Parts: sequence; C-alpha cells; structure tokens
Amino acid sequence: MTFELNLEEGRFLIKLARNAVEEYLETRKTITPPENTPAKLQERCGVFVTINSFKNAEKQLRGCIGYPYPTNPLVEAVIDSAINAATQDPRFYPLVLSELSKVVFEVSVLTPPEKIEVENSKEYLKKVKVGEDGLIIEKGYYKGLLLPQVPVEWGWCEEEFLCQSCAKAGLPMDAWLTKDVKIYKFHAIIFEEETPNGEVKRVHLSGE
Repeated sequence: MTFELNLEEGRFLIKLARNAVEEYLETRKTITPPENTPAKLQERCGVFVTINSFKNAEKQLRGCIGYPYPTNPLVEAVIDSAINAATQDPRFYPLVLSELSKVVFEVSVLTPPEKIEVENSKEYLKKVKVGEDGLIIEKGYYKGLLLPQVPVEWGWCEEEFLCQSCAKAGLPMDAWLTKDVKIYKFHAIIFEEETPNGEVKRVHLSGE
C-alpha cells in the first residue's frame, strides 16, 4: 500500500466524522472540511464510516456507509459517509443526538479495488486472504461489499468470506464459483475510537 496514514491523521478523520454527524443532527447542515486539513487528506480515496453502539465494552453495528472507489477527496467523503451512516443506512433507524455519547466511530480508508483474475473459480480461495482483503462481488446489477474487518470479526475462513460477500450482493452464496461473477479485493487503513469520543487507535486485523 503506497498511500499511508499516521495516527494523528486517523484522529483527525475520526473527529471529523463525529463532528459532521453531531452538526447534522443538531442543525441538518453539512460541515465543510476544516481549514487545517492536511494536504494528504485532500487526496481522492475510497472510504467507509462505521458507527457502532457501545455498551459494556461490546460493539454492535449501528450504521455503515461509504465510497468503494476514489471518487471524492477523502475529507469530503468522510463527512458525507459519516452523515449517511448515521441517517441513511436502510438497516437501522436514523441516529439521534442523545445516542452520540453511546456510539464509537470507525473510519476505513480504502485502496483502489483490483479485479482478481483466475483461470478456475476455486483459485479465489488462494487469492483472498482474511485479515488483509476486503471484497466486492459484482454480477450484472448485483453488487456487494464487505470490509476487511468483517470476516475477522465473524471468524470466517476464506470460503465463508466469499459466500457471505455473495449474500451481501443479493446473490446465491455459491455465486463466486460461476464464471460471470467479477470479484475485486482491496485493503483498508482502519482507525476507531476505543470508547465513545475517546482515544483513537489504528486497527491491525492480522494482529501486527
């Protein structure tokens, strides 16, 4: 991964995500990127913002939305994704202001997705690595994305990861074995709050 972020930049993005949601829930207005935004964070990157409810040190998904591809400057994408994760994820009711003290924010900055080329579909099992890769599955109008942290959190093997990515796309779980499916992989630089509005840490999925 040529693009890299340090912990200070991670803290900046987490604070930006939380501030964007707080401002939007209070005023329905979208903040603009701060004037002190580092130049590196103006680069175009894919990004997802995840919001988890936090109770008794246990996390539970509360919203997750983002941009798979590097179409927008990172700071703008974080602001937009944070607000959408809080208010537009169809799986959940919109977040309310009183919940902000009970949730933790996570920002995953993505590398550009790369198509996995195989001669035989079973080769995907060797070309996908849990703890490193996120996956995008595409077939016609169907598309699904799972971040690299998802199979780690659920304890999936590579085959389960491929199956669940198909399910996320609305496809049969064994669709990855069919020839007309396209599979892309990407990596992520992940930062998260340890507690609501608390210290920010870099997440290393493979236990580095």
